[in-house]
Amino acid sequence: MGTGSPAFARLAAALVLLALAHSYAPPRAFAQNGGDRRPAGRPVLWREHPSPSSLDLYWGQGGRGMRPDLRRLAFIEEEKGGFSTKYRVRDAAGRVWVAKVGKEAQSETAATRLLWAAGYMTEITYLARRATIPGRGTFQNVRFEARPSSVEREGEWKWDENPFEGTREFQGLKVMMVLLNNWDIKDENNVLLQTDGELRYAISDLGATLGDTGKWPLLWRFTRSRNDPKGFRGDKIIDEVKTDGRVDFEFSGKKRGLFNDVMVGDARWAGHLLARLSDRQLSQAFRAANYTPAETRTLTAALRRRLNELTRLRAPSRRASRR
Repeated sequence: MGTGSPAFARLAAALVLLALAHSYAPPRAFAQNGGDRRPAGRPVLWREHPSPSSLDLYWGQGGRGMRPDLRRLAFIEEEKGGFSTKYRVRDAAGRVWVAKVGKEAQSETAATRLLWAAGYMTEITYLARRATIPGRGTFQNVRFEARPSSVEREGEWKWDENPFEGTREFQGLKVMMVLLNNWDIKDENNVLLQTDGELRYAISDLGATLGDTGKWPLLWRFTRSRNDPKGFRGDKIIDEVKTDGRVDFEFSGKKRGLFNDVMVGDARWAGHLLARLSDRQLSQAFRAANYTPAETRTLTAALRRRLNELTRLRAPSRRASRR
């Protein structure tokens, strides 16, 4: 077959088309695979509650009516990744949930309620004191996280690259992470939830909260804890206020540099979001997570003390800032 024959030309064309087909890669999703395209929807990070004093932190944002029907659970599959064991299940009402077992279940259930009460986007969670998952066993303190069909999960969002950078609401979210001692700050714990024409920026994994963030920069990985009421009570939240008005938090954990630009006004604003709730409301979040009465009192008192520290912050005087 000569190079000028029709057969050779057809073969060459076919080889070119085959090479092009193999070199083509479909567009990458914005959140999941690091592309530049953001899913459709109006970005939402925070929303004001019209009546904070009426919030029920025991049932949370899903309310009593959305709680899982545990009369019969069906195992679907095991969820991979993360610190805790997780199973995707279907309840007796046909609704799908991700059940998390282990030490993070309680702290995450309480933390999602507190973050929701502050106005931030969160997952819908409930804690069952006891649940049997067929083929997997019977567990104590199981966190159920909703997977409603009306919500599309569009991958993760990034702490250092999002539409809210520099806003009061985003700075407030940073303060909330310090308030709850969430030392596991990483992008893979965040999720984009697409629903009702909105693209909600939520933190999906809050299990590493309500404990001790660890002591000393080089040793924090060995001294940190999660779901540890005594550790949470003893941990300090604020070290000092810098002369330029930045708050220096007593915080050890991942992405520590993320918290270096929080100003006094941002910290006070964030503190007031939960400080305006009563102790009874705050304690509901811990009761919903099946903490004992003594643990609930410890956590409520520690949280109130931390909120008072935030709301009582004062910017340095002009004279002090000139020194």
